[in-house]
Amino acid sequence: MEKFMVIYQAPEEFMEQAATSSPEDMKKGMEQWMVWAEKCGDGLVDMGTPLGGGQKLLPDGSSANSSGQAVGYSVLQAENLDAAKAMLQGHPHLAWNGACKIEVYQMMPVPGQ
Repeated sequence: MEKFMVIYQAPEEFMEQAATSSPEDMKKGMEQWMVWAEKCGDGLVDMGTPLGGGQKLLPDGSSANSSGQAVGYSVLQAENLDAAKAMLQGHPHLAWNGACKIEVYQMMPVPGQ
């Protein structure tokens, strides 16, 4: 089995809107995520957490606010990339907003370890 890092992306304005959602709407949204998590079974290694306040670190030692749209992550376990992508079909993140995206990356072994 291979591991895959799933990065959830959303535009900043969507995240601002989500932050002002009612507790009832937040609970309803999380219920959809729990249905997805149950569907994944043992393939969901780490549900992850929301991300915020990203910083990009530069070679000169300085940093600045990230211009990326990463808003969360999960870790999946699957036979291959196609199987991981199949686990993400119908994911509730993609239904929130037309600008929401999911990226999935295979987690590669560290050379020499």
